[in-house]
Amino acid sequence: MNSTSASSPSNAASAGKAVRMFGRFQLLRLLGKSARTMVWHCIDSRSQMECMLDIPRDKPAGGALTAWLEAVKRGARLNHPQLAQPLEVGEHDRWPYAVYERGQWVSWAEKISTKGLPPAEVAKWTGQIARGLAFAHEAGISHQDLQPFHLLIDDDQNVCVMGLEVASRAQTADGSGGLESLRANRNAAEDDVLALGLILHHALAGQPALEEADVSLVMGRMAPRGSEFVRLPWALPRPVPDPLRAIVNRATDRQEKQRYLTARSFLRALEGWLSTTSDQNGGPLAILMDRLRSVGVLPAMPGGADRVAHLILLEKGRTAELAEIVLEDLALTYELLRVVNTAQVRGGQVSGDGPVLMLRRAISMVGLEGVRRAALSLRAWPGPMNEKAAEEMERLIQRVKRAARIATRLAPAGYDAEVIALITTLQNLGRMMVQYHFPEESLQIRRLMHPSEAAAGTSAEQGMTAEAASFAVLGTDLESLGVAVVRQWGFDEAVLTMIRRLPTNTGLKMLEGDNDLLRATASCANELMDALSLPPKRVGQALSAVASRYGRALHITPKDIQDAIQADSAPAGSATAEQGLASA
Repeated sequence: MNSTSASSPSNAASAGKAVRMFGRFQLLRLLGKSARTMVWHCIDSRSQMECMLDIPRDKPAGGALTAWLEAVKRGARLNHPQLAQPLEVGEHDRWPYAVYERGQWVSWAEKISTKGLPPAEVAKWTGQIARGLAFAHEAGISHQDLQPFHLLIDDDQNVCVMGLEVASRAQTADGSGGLESLRANRNAAEDDVLALGLILHHALAGQPALEEADVSLVMGRMAPRGSEFVRLPWALPRPVPDPLRAIVNRATDRQEKQRYLTARSFLRALEGWLSTTSDQNGGPLAILMDRLRSVGVLPAMPGGADRVAHLILLEKGRTAELAEIVLEDLALTYELLRVVNTAQVRGGQVSGDGPVLMLRRAISMVGLEGVRRAALSLRAWPGPMNEKAAEEMERLIQRVKRAARIATRLAPAGYDAEVIALITTLQNLGRMMVQYHFPEESLQIRRLMHPSEAAAGTSAEQGMTAEAASFAVLGTDLESLGVAVVRQWGFDEAVLTMIRRLPTNTGLKMLEGDNDLLRATASCANELMDALSLPPKRVGQALSAVASRYGRALHITPKDIQDAIQADSAPAGSATAEQGLASA
């Protein structure tokens, strides 16, 4: 066979049956190209080994060639399972290249079809890539042109990324090269994470975002460079679970500040979701359980020492007074519920009577000395939290306790106020634990829930729901974390159902039995607190919506809700609230 020597990649793309060469490499098939790089499946004529050739589209000029070689070789020195190491980094006719093993590796571009890829499978692959990118970014190395043809997978489902720094901007540095600034490194790393989110979007949708195969061009049409936005379509070849959908949409959010800014945060969300959908030990729940053993569910509220001193002075038999003191401290309340509902106690006093969801009963079971021991076992406020996290934690606890008081006022006659209050607070257990144990992630969740500021000529965008924001940060929802902990305390499925809020995206079904009514009452109170936390202009409408949603089921009127709120020190903006309720 006659061979044709190609001195540049553009010559290598010549038509016909002639053998295309790049130096000693016979070019067999183009695996993919972008505006900045291209990857060829080729054969090394010297060793007859199949390999992949990663080449920049533009030939470096002057000293930029040396800078390019240095940048790619720096990336090649990184040793990580998810980072492909080049067999060779060199240049032909002053055109640089990096050679990678082909073997069993195929690119994601070869795997993705219009039918999309199985969600759990591609999420696992993406998590592995994110782990490799995080390692590279922390070493000051970025990819700079992440494309589906740069991501590899083998027969054993191992994945890796090739081409670190092949698109290095050092090649266009007017011959000066040199190290990028810290800010440029950070921006390049953030671009890598956005690119990975767009590739995950493509793999799930079966079509590239904005109908553009070149990820770098898609990024150029998104903020901050452009104005287009990317969200996963609802109609897809394969159903995508809501948690994964939230993760993907956050990765490509139209607002830069809402996206994953590091590969580690993207990885945590993916791992969190994967761990909750499988039996593997890991993710936020496993970390949370480990921290519960070391620092408890919640810290004792401020004034814990005074409460313990008061407990020591109390006499036996004053259960009601003792319950009032304990209820002021949610950490102590939950600790007593945990103690009396464990398997050891259940095997004795509790056996046959079901779980204990009444504090007075729990106190009578453990006795005054048991309450004292529980109080002394708590971590003193603020535990491991810093000052800012502690302030937010205290605000959250006060909000949860206020919801409990409102719930007791809205509940029908004949139901124990203590039980209603406990169910209302337990519906918030996951949120409180995340604030205590994962304050940084809790801050991310709140930011995602906050409405965006309106740009000139546009309207403000609604923030994510608490559930979607939690999915996007942790890979699981806050309620699931709370339910998992309460399940370990020994509560049955009836209680676990009651401490889940009623979903707000579906109509309110007819309530059947006491458990449904208790769950709905607590959910109503918590939704009212959500409404009261909105900007003043939106409070009235939101309260009106809650009144309409629960009025018939709970036999309550807008005035009942208004009275319950006002009886517990009406918040700022209550005039707006009253107007909204009056029209409900």
